[in-house]
This record gives sequence, C-alpha cells and structure tokens, in this order.
Amino acid sequence: MSKYNYLTHEGYERLKAELEEMKTNGRLEVARAIAEAREKGDLSENAEYDAAKDAQGMLEMKINEHERALANAKIIDESQLDTSKVTVLSRVHLMNHKLKKEQEYLIVSESEADLKLNKISINSPIGQGLLGKEKGDKVEISTPAGIMVLEILNISLG
Repeated sequence: MSKYNYLTHEGYERLKAELEEMKTNGRLEVARAIAEAREKGDLSENAEYDAAKDAQGMLEMKINEHERALANAKIIDESQLDTSKVTVLSRVHLMNHKLKKEQEYLIVSESEADLKLNKISINSPIGQGLLGKEKGDKVEISTPAGIMVLEILNISLG
C-alpha cells in the first residue's frame, strides 16, 4: 500500500503525539489491567482478563494504523497550494442543490477528517468528486444517501 497520507504539519505532529501516548501510557495501562485480571485466578473463566486482552489487541491495532499513516505521510506546504482547483487542504464553499443550502468543507487526509468540524476526507465520495474541480463547476456525486449536485462557489486555503 503505497498510498500517501497527506497531512498538515499540525496533523502530522498530532498523529505523532497520539502514537507516543499509546506506546507509553496506553501500553502501560493495558499491561496493568492484564496483571490485575491475572491475579483474580482462573483465566479460562475470567471476563476481566478477556476484556483486557481485547483492549490490548485494539491498542496494538491503533498503534499499527498510526505507524502506517506516519510512514506514508507527506507533509503539505500550504504556501505551495493553488486555489484554482480543489486539492488537499482546499476550503470549498458549495451550493448543495439537493438541500438548497450553502455548505463549506475543508478537504483533508483520512486521519484528519472530522465531519463535525466540516473536515472531509479526500477519499470520501464528496472529496473524490470535488478533487480537481474549479470554481463554477457543478458536480454530481453518488453518495450512500443518493446523488448530490454540488456547485463550487469558491475555493480558498484551509
């Protein structure tokens, strides 16, 4: 999987800090929970032990995902971005013709996506549909909720 994970400098630093936290404190907490559960006797019928081992597996999976994201990271220099077309870190002001209202999204990498903050992944259906489009373009995008018609009103930097 040689797909790049485009990140802002802040996103890269946040991901790195989360990884370090999981590797140190997260692993320590899980190890402590496993040790406590072991002390309670028979492991074959110990639900606390099973839960602690599951938590350990989930933590290691998250650590692996963060390490992969950082290994494939490309830090984007916002000063080098062009606002004539939609790219990663474009803030796109849209008219949603289906909902008949204006919307604004920041196109970001998957690891930085947060719909509550109007940050959508470049790999989402909307992100993919807008990529490379210009101001004034109307785009039909197939989403799980149906076809959306979006008109690009403006493109600026994040």
